[in-house]
Order: sequence, then C-alpha cells, then structure tokens
Amino acid sequence: MHLSPAWSRALFWIGVAAFLGGALDPLEGAGVILAGSILLRVSASLPNAPLPRPRRWTLVTALIAIGVAAMFGLSAGGGIGGDTGRSWAWGLLLLPYPAGWLLGIGTLLAHARTRRRRRA
Repeated sequence: MHLSPAWSRALFWIGVAAFLGGALDPLEGAGVILAGSILLRVSASLPNAPLPRPRRWTLVTALIAIGVAAMFGLSAGGGIGGDTGRSWAWGLLLLPYPAGWLLGIGTLLAHARTRRRRRA
C-alpha cells in the first residue's frame, strides 16, 4: 500500500498535537500521549516521512507504553503508598513514561531545528 506524502504529513501533525496536547494533563492524557507516539512512529515509517528515525520512535513508543501500562496496573491495584501495602519504590515502574516523553520531545525539537536550518 502506497500512501501519498500528504498522509505522512497529516499523521505527523495529528501525532504531534496528541503527543503535546496530552501533556496538559499527563495522568489523564496518558492514552492520548501514547496514541500520539504511535501515530508519530507510523508516520516515521511511511515513505516520504516528514519525521526520520523510525527506530527512535519505536523506543519512545515502547517506553511510554511500558510506563502507561504500569501506571494503569498500579492504579487498578489501588495505587502505591498509604494503606495499599506497596511502598513508594513501586513508583519506579512509572519512570519509562516520562523518560519516553522527554526523549520524544527532544527528538521533535531536534527535527524542528534541522528543518529550520535547511530552510535558511
């Protein structure tokens, strides 16, 4: 299946909007951020991709998915600390989520800087 460059750009911009928009509320927007990272990964693997480095976006998506799954799992189990019987150290399982998001932001910023240099 061959998609036009317009589809790649559309997926890219929808992914960026979801990736950044979900950060307005990182806990409630975790699913939106995950969906945005998946869209960015898909757009990076299409021909004529506006965003290079599909392997990096695979890592970003995997880190976010692991962290979000841990967050949902711990939330379903009653959370951490307090009367749950789980220490605060369980919170370390959540670290891949912000690490993946920060790596994604860094990748987007590097991409924007590269595009800006090419235009100048």
